Amino acid sequence: MKTLSIMNGYLRNNFIVNFYRYYIYESVMIVKDRGFKALIKERGYKVFFAIFMYYLIRDTIVYILIPFLIARGILG
Repeated sequence: MKTLSIMNGYLRNNFIVNFYRYYIYESVMIVKDRGFKALIKERGYKVFFAIFMYYLIRDTIVYILIPFLIARGILG
């Protein structure tokens, strides 16, 4: 019983959980209910910037960094 209350306190204070709950989940619900235009009106162009940065970082790691490290013999 005590462990559950400690875990709930940790999850309540965790940044990632709060970020997901209050920003990502609400954004998905806005798109489902009212469409993508409503999301842009409410959240602004920060949504485009966040998506762009996510794919830029991911693709840089997957398509540039990992093949480079494999070619150098560090990975694999």
